[in-house]
Amino acid sequence: MSGGVADRPSFNAMLDFIKRQNGGVVVVIDDISRFARDIESHWALRRTLKEMGGHLESPNLKFGEDSDSVLVENLLASVSQHQRQKNDEQTKNRMRARVMNGYWVSHAPRDFKYERKKGHGKLLVRDEPLASIVQEALEGFASGRFETRAEVKRFLEVQPNYPKTRHGHVTNEEVDRLMKRPHYAGYVEMPDWGVSLRKGRHEGIVSVATWQAVQDRLNGKAKAPARADINADFPLRGFILCGDCDNPLTACWSKSKTGKKHPYYHCFTKGCPSHRKSIKRDQLEGDFERLLVSLRPSVDAFRMAHDMFKDAWEQRRTQIAEITKTAESQLTDMEAQITGLLDRIVEASSPCVVAAYETRIDELERDKFILSEKIATSGKPQRSFEEMFELAMRFLANPWNIWEKGDLTLGRCVLRMCFQGRVAYCRNQGLRTPETTSPFKVLGQFCGKESHMAERAGFEPAIELPLYTLSRRAPSTARPPLRRADPMSGEG
Repeated sequence: MSGGVADRPSFNAMLDFIKRQNGGVVVVIDDISRFARDIESHWALRRTLKEMGGHLESPNLKFGEDSDSVLVENLLASVSQHQRQKNDEQTKNRMRARVMNGYWVSHAPRDFKYERKKGHGKLLVRDEPLASIVQEALEGFASGRFETRAEVKRFLEVQPNYPKTRHGHVTNEEVDRLMKRPHYAGYVEMPDWGVSLRKGRHEGIVSVATWQAVQDRLNGKAKAPARADINADFPLRGFILCGDCDNPLTACWSKSKTGKKHPYYHCFTKGCPSHRKSIKRDQLEGDFERLLVSLRPSVDAFRMAHDMFKDAWEQRRTQIAEITKTAESQLTDMEAQITGLLDRIVEASSPCVVAAYETRIDELERDKFILSEKIATSGKPQRSFEEMFELAMRFLANPWNIWEKGDLTLGRCVLRMCFQGRVAYCRNQGLRTPETTSPFKVLGQFCGKESHMAERAGFEPAIELPLYTLSRRAPSTARPPLRRADPMSGEG
């Protein structure tokens, strides 16, 4: 505990001991700075000790009640306070300077740990397996795999290695801190000390572009929290619409007279023709699974899609030089804009104008970080084509397989990746034709589901031709030779 605080556990324990002894206890200190390092706390503790019957003694100072002794005690207590404050200032200045150089100096964030590195001192490094779990959570939220923060929370709670509360949960505050910390992108900042966002010396868990995508989603349009009643028993609750009123179906377990429970989907919209009409879960989910199975492309279409992705990958690699050149040009423009804004800040006199310029500079600095990372990583794919597209191609090949074998989080992800919106279900007719996403539309066209052969008559008007048997020779279609006209016959 700091000497500037009067309420210290060990000191309170000493006071309790003196109180039990009914006074007559001598407290010995080797230096006045060990008693308190704040002049107000010093005299408050002196009065408390005196009221309990304790006496303060030191081999280096004689405590008295005369004016000279009080003056000396005041001076020494003031010097101790000054030493504490000076030490605090020097420590903060050193820590601030270290943060400005890109080193984190506070407690290691979750999923990081400190290790001593030659030439760096203590440096943040990945703490596995927590770092990989957080990386998957952040990248999943940035890509849309996790629609809301609640889905990220659920993902972390099912990870056995991720620390949780004693009740087995991950708090919402922990998820917010996890998604907003710049340390995961390899950057540091400390606004309370006037240190803006800057490149850190440690290696990030995710890229700057991924972290910025997470911030954009957090600061974008608010989304409704994930429904608490969506569970593995009814994975389609809230996704399937009633075919009569287009409102989401709900679901529950119904108990029969024998006490056995049966799962059903319902529509509870008043005025709907299907109000409180039950649909067996096996029937509805069976129809939906057959729909997912029908999305599976043919082998030829899948190979064609794989080849197209491969060609696009190679074309993208050939465009890297032009992309890098464009990014470098944008980076130069940003630096020019920042320089111009700094000149305007020097000339500005209004605090509001200065604050607006500083906000714009911070935005440009963040964009610079993203562009700098883009330039540094251009031409260096993180993984090969097969590694990058393996999971995507596996999903396109058979989405039903992931729906059947995956957990609830993967199942909800399949719904978003296969369909553009919710799917309606009629009690008597089954599922309506859904609106699938672009990849499955393209694969459907490759499979020939929406293509037709031309009619035998062709595109021109039909012309009846005489029939000829095989024994009868068909007349020649060649034109007869031109003959010269006879001027005496009168023919032109």
